[in-house]
Amino acid sequence: MPLSQEEINRPLSPHLLIYKPQITSVLSIMHRGTGIVLFGGSLLWALWFVLLAAGSTAYIQGQTLLLSPFGLIILLGWSFSFFYHFCNGIRHLLWDIGVGFELSTVRKSGWTVIFASIFLTSVAWALGVMNGKGLL
Repeated sequence: MPLSQEEINRPLSPHLLIYKPQITSVLSIMHRGTGIVLFGGSLLWALWFVLLAAGSTAYIQGQTLLLSPFGLIILLGWSFSFFYHFCNGIRHLLWDIGVGFELSTVRKSGWTVIFASIFLTSVAWALGVMNGKGLL
């Protein structure tokens, strides 16, 4: 059965290629991504406890891997994910009570989440390096 002119001209279903990325969509995708990273980091943390229980040799090998440049990048990403997910979660809690839905406020709170996440990650790592006698 051939399509009518009306069916041919109807709009396409929305998908990522149609929309220009906006801060709200980017932050929404980042929130999901950081949730996945946090899950993976939780598995890594559980593995760290298993290595701790397995004895000093296994623990030292695990610590050597975590404190390698690759391991530090993983830990940095995990800590940023934690702070981002935390800050964005607070933003969502405010939305749940009906605060911050104005478009200008949504943009400002989005940028606040990004900058707060970077700031909190930086502070945590600076304190960790100072108190841990230097990781690097």
